Amino acid sequence: MRRRAVIVRRPTEFDELMDRYSTRGQVEFILRSRGRTLASVEAAHESHVAALARVRAGIPEGWASADVERDCLSRFLFAPEDVIVVVGPDGLVANVAKYAGDQAVIGVNSVPQSNAGVLARCTPDQGIGALRRIDEGGDLRVDQLTMVHAAADDSRTLTALNEVFIGHPSHQSARYELSLGSHVERQSSSGVVVSTGTGATGWGASLKRGRAMGDLPAPTSRSLAWFVREAWPSPFTGVDYTEGILDEGEELSLVVGSESLVLFGDGMESDRLTLTWGQSVRVSRAPRALALVDPAWGRSDPAGQRKACIRG
Repeated sequence: MRRRAVIVRRPTEFDELMDRYSTRGQVEFILRSRGRTLASVEAAHESHVAALARVRAGIPEGWASADVERDCLSRFLFAPEDVIVVVGPDGLVANVAKYAGDQAVIGVNSVPQSNAGVLARCTPDQGIGALRRIDEGGDLRVDQLTMVHAAADDSRTLTALNEVFIGHPSHQSARYELSLGSHVERQSSSGVVVSTGTGATGWGASLKRGRAMGDLPAPTSRSLAWFVREAWPSPFTGVDYTEGILDEGEELSLVVGSESLVLFGDGMESDRLTLTWGQSVRVSRAPRALALVDPAWGRSDPAGQRKACIRG
């Protein structure tokens, strides 16, 4: 079986500015008017281009290869023998997670001076090292990052790495009936967020502030955290159930009470599902996880983390 390295990328800020304003001079003028410099944007662009070139040059001999832009992910078919190399920011790894299967994902941080590297953990050389290790038949350690799954009653589904959001498409209140086990409550709020441990370092951490709940799940934990945003108490809507932890096997259910609500994951509003009055949606841990490569192959496992090995 011939291996294939699938490189996933997205346009840089410089690319997007050039597409919009056409000339380098106009881009420089726009950036200067916003208190920024063209030099910093070009430096990030050049760092990204260099990382892409380094990764492409390091694909093992005999492997096939493919390049995929972020906007084409929904139309690209990943094969079981693929190894996915994401070159870009952390958010691009989250975008890929929705479409990947059991393939190993290598996150390469192409602009370390501005990207946190939480998910894009590898340098270009570490990414190449992972590809070579697979090619040589060696073991490669991965973190199995828990994902969240939402299923509507019309068979449409959505999977996300960080969190899913269910709420009104505008700034109006979302009305719904929330169910968790035997607990049922009609609510009116700014929406419901169900977060994984990966998302718990971002939006989930913000939503937890000021709430009387324990620690949020770790990225490899099989649990999820859920939050109701700005629940409104009224004679017809309650505020008793506004946060909690979904353990393995548990699910949170909502029945839409508004004319329509939207459901999207990882901030991708363009890839949303619309739910109309009376429809229901169930949210739980996804049956699959994201197999994200750990660049420190020889390091001992931290306590409490689920790691696995894949063999080339």
